Amino acid sequence: MRVIETVEAALAEIERRDGGLHAWQAVDAGFARGQARALDAAPSRGPLHGMTLGVKDIFDTADLATGYGSPIYAGHRPAWDASVVAAARAAGAVVLGKTVTTEFATMVPARTVHPLDPRRTPGGSSSGSAAGVAAGMTRFAFGTQTVGSTIRPAAYCGVVGYKPTFGMLSRSGMKMGAESLDTVGVIARTVEDAALLAGASAMRRDFRVEDLKPRLALCRSPNWSQMERAGAEHFENAARKLAAAELELPFEELDRAAVTILFYEMARGLAHEFAHHRARIHPMLAARVEDGAKIPYAEYAKALAYAAECRRKLADLAKDYDALLTPSATGEAPLGLASTGNTAMNRLWTLLYGPCVTVPAGQGPAGMPLGVQLVGLAGADARTLAAARWVEARL
Repeated sequence: MRVIETVEAALAEIERRDGGLHAWQAVDAGFARGQARALDAAPSRGPLHGMTLGVKDIFDTADLATGYGSPIYAGHRPAWDASVVAAARAAGAVVLGKTVTTEFATMVPARTVHPLDPRRTPGGSSSGSAAGVAAGMTRFAFGTQTVGSTIRPAAYCGVVGYKPTFGMLSRSGMKMGAESLDTVGVIARTVEDAALLAGASAMRRDFRVEDLKPRLALCRSPNWSQMERAGAEHFENAARKLAAAELELPFEELDRAAVTILFYEMARGLAHEFAHHRARIHPMLAARVEDGAKIPYAEYAKALAYAAECRRKLADLAKDYDALLTPSATGEAPLGLASTGNTAMNRLWTLLYGPCVTVPAGQGPAGMPLGVQLVGLAGADARTLAAARWVEARL
């Protein structure tokens, strides 16, 4: 199939469905068709040749406006593409448009609804990316994760989400809110596609998903008490089929450290906007910035040091396993659009810096998707993806 045919099919699907879904912040059909024609007229450009891509509107793009989910930046036109966008395009991807992000990729809900039930949140902050992939509008999309913004929406929407090792994908050209946490992620329909986009965007020709039968350990995490009953039961049933061992994390203060780091760094990351556009920031986000600005540096430094200590301990605790099996979210996508869902099963893993992959794992009592999450040690992305592919094939 020619690239232009692939792109026309994607544009038709967006036209058909997005009026009710609101996954896309902006789609430029002429821009997408121009990319397609250029690709059809030339030899294969790389591993993503002709594949459709959505770009979360937290990444700068030279050909499309970039608003960061905020009215402050309406119509903003950067002069460049973010590094991952440039790398994906160099590898042959066709950028269809910008997917909806929550305000500055935070907890403030956006207008995107769940593709299976418009009464429910698709999760956040990568709301549009997860919904767009789940609805079949694009092959894959970029997301980001500061707390749970790739894994949770992917799990809610029944697709694959991959948060690589912290720093594997460049954050150049991404509007950051918490520099110790922000990670570029990808959302796709399969583990194979997630790995394909990540490898090309990292400009790593050597990036391959291994073949292995993984050694998995079930890990409920210190936040297990926040699991919903149905979500916990479903996870336990899935885990019995997949994991033979259990691992406990003795990190009782890690959740508190994660919140301290998030709030402190968010106050710094939005310092300009808060100083000059305070009235145009959502009150919920403004309150968080105010709270973060009150945190003493000594408390923040202590949280950073504790997180680093936990990473060192995890490397020893998990050294005998290829991946840890843990919930992707506390349960199904909740009813209501006033929240993007509970981040309890994500924020610890984000701070521990290792790769995380969620794969679909059936449905909950309301018929909505549920996922399971595979977590690896920092740098063990290929092995973690291999474990996720093995689980994907069995669930």
